Amino acid sequence: MPSTAIASLEKLLGTPRDGALLRYSLGIEYLKMESADKATGYLREAVARDPGYSAAWRALGKALEAAAQPAEALEAYRSGIAAAQKKGDKQAEKEMTVFARRIEKSIAG
Repeated sequence: MPSTAIASLEKLLGTPRDGALLRYSLGIEYLKMESADKATGYLREAVARDPGYSAAWRALGKALEAAAQPAEALEAYRSGIAAAQKKGDKQAEKEMTVFARRIEKSIAG
């Protein structure tokens, strides 16, 4: 059952306020509810609308990890690292680098 936050956010879909931030927010709310598949869908839409949105890439990586899709999560983190580097967002770049290395080790391991 969706939360009231999700219901409120979903009402904004298709309105002038619909955009990367709305899709990111929905993805985060679904991730909190442990609905990784729904979260992944919204987060993919967020990064499609704004490929430079490093926080959305990070959240997409987390959602894909939660959905047991490590190779896709690694791709998301790598895209997020590139987006963060472009914006000069050092903290996001460092975090996603750590997450990516952890996945690389588990895949190789």
